[in-house]
Amino acid sequence: MDTYYEYGTAAERWDRAQLFFEAKEYVTAARILTGLVAEVPEQVAPRLLLARTYYHSARLGKAEAELRTVLERDPVEAYARLMLGRTLERQGRRAEAATQLRMAAALAGEFPTEQAPSEQPEES
Repeated sequence: MDTYYEYGTAAERWDRAQLFFEAKEYVTAARILTGLVAEVPEQVAPRLLLARTYYHSARLGKAEAELRTVLERDPVEAYARLMLGRTLERQGRRAEAATQLRMAAALAGEFPTEQAPSEQPEES
């Protein structure tokens, strides 16, 4: 069943989906975004926002599927890696999550710093 918020240009629906997302109306935002993603599957932004709506509404399997689709198309999309890591964490898949989170950090330029071994104080 179509409703008023599913009508209009792609740009109008994108704006509307963002408004619903910001209002934490995730189910409505997802309905709008599902149509947009079907129309423009190559665009990353609608798919990422759709994944976020799924994540926030605890539809983690759907969030994971959208994020994996983004990463198939753009393996260096750092935010998608971060979100996938967080989604996997919420599903209790810690080892898989850790891998994604490390890749996200590396893509964002956040490398672990090695600490020098602690120096022992000199005895007098």
